[in-house]
Amino acid sequence: MGMRISCLQDNLAHGLNIVGRAVGTRSTLPVLSNVLLASDNGRLRVAATNLELGITAWIGASVDEDGAITVPARTLNDLVNTLSPERVDLDVAVRTNTLNLQCGATTAHIKGIDSQEFPIMPQPTDEDDTIPIPADEFREMISMVAFAAARDDSRPVLTGVSISFQDGILTMAAADGFRLSVREIALDVEYYGTFSLVVPAKTLQELARIIDDSDEFVNLVLPADRSQVLFHMNNVEVVTQLIDGAFPDYRQIIPRDTPTRTVVDTVSLLQACKRADIFAREANHTVRMSIEPQDGMAGILRVTAQSSETGENEVVLDASIEGEGMEVAFNVRYLIEVLNVIHFDRVMIGTTSVDKPGVVRPVTEDRFTHVVMPMHIGR
Repeated sequence: MGMRISCLQDNLAHGLNIVGRAVGTRSTLPVLSNVLLASDNGRLRVAATNLELGITAWIGASVDEDGAITVPARTLNDLVNTLSPERVDLDVAVRTNTLNLQCGATTAHIKGIDSQEFPIMPQPTDEDDTIPIPADEFREMISMVAFAAARDDSRPVLTGVSISFQDGILTMAAADGFRLSVREIALDVEYYGTFSLVVPAKTLQELARIIDDSDEFVNLVLPADRSQVLFHMNNVEVVTQLIDGAFPDYRQIIPRDTPTRTVVDTVSLLQACKRADIFAREANHTVRMSIEPQDGMAGILRVTAQSSETGENEVVLDASIEGEGMEVAFNVRYLIEVLNVIHFDRVMIGTTSVDKPGVVRPVTEDRFTHVVMPMHIGR
């Protein structure tokens, strides 16, 4: 006999859902579209990899006999999702490489591939440097940065997120040539080295999805060879290939000083931008912001979009303004994306002139900076 193991349907479905995004879809190696099931110290280990990203989840199980097999991920996932919420018995017929599954009234036999053909997933060792990062802060950090990474591969390094650590500060940055998002957190760790990695943005977005509320920390594990990085949580581990190449020196892109600073209510500005987008989407997503100081610090911010086909709209917001009035234009989609992740009441928009980048920052939080390039507007 091979592996004999039983677990609860919802635990198995949850484990398969976690690793599912790492399954290879367009792969020439058939085993990469399979998921690995293996007994592991009294638990069931479920793993998938497309060689760039690998995800492993451990789920509670009762193990009668140790063993392992790989089976088509989609077949198993779709089947398990339709089973009734009770005990699932899994056993492997080694001779035929078949997984026999039984749950309630259902019996299935799924054809597999020998687990020896599945790529070896790296495991953390004691020699590796490990940096614990508070899980909720890490998840928030990813949400504030990863969306700004490039979606196309013309400059591969920009599809990644720069993660660097120095003097107790962990910094994450992403840029796609039109905008830049940077978030820092101070870590209380006994690690005195420095590192700078470029991690695929997709990996970090998966990680943010996987981090469980029961996870207090995400351990960032740096293997000695540094071609990969591991993220280790209570019951899940993510391994990813790093992106080669130097990330651009983004500090130079951040304007040192923005002479005009406009502070507005975050939610009101987000709603104004969403309304503007109804008209702006016909006009290259261009939204104009007219910054109009009045007496003292008071003023208004006029958000306007117009399209020759559909019409125009304008929202006027109360603002407190330091500096000269001016008009600038931005891609409204970029504004919506950054305002969606700023969970602070008030936001500051820093501007210099019509052709210089703008800066978006929460008023009470200096550890987040977003820079957005201006759109060209004809006068």
